[in-house]
Amino acid sequence: MSRTVMIVDDALFMRNILRNTLKAHGYTVAAEAASGIEAMKFLHDHRPDVITLDIILPDANGLDLLDEILQARPGTKVVICSAIGQEAIIRKAMERGAAGFIQKPFTPEKIIEAMESLGD
Repeated sequence: MSRTVMIVDDALFMRNILRNTLKAHGYTVAAEAASGIEAMKFLHDHRPDVITLDIILPDANGLDLLDEILQARPGTKVVICSAIGQEAIIRKAMERGAAGFIQKPFTPEKIIEAMESLGD
């Protein structure tokens, strides 16, 4: 089964790395968002199975956006992708419902490892 993914990151080069890696491994990138507002709009328009979510966005706190995403679409799996690797932030994200965490900078292998760990 091919999963659909939405990438939420304000940095174009990060979206490019994620998109290229995911597509090369058979994932369908349904949407890309550079802000929290775009993410919520695209969430309803595209209904992705998985979302990669940056914590720091120009208009939103990723942890608060995580709450909004899971409230709007409870079955969606959210993988936090962030340079903020503080243990407390990671733990808070997981407690709030994140399905995984990828530390920036990341390798293609780490991205795919995180995606495969989600199960079906």
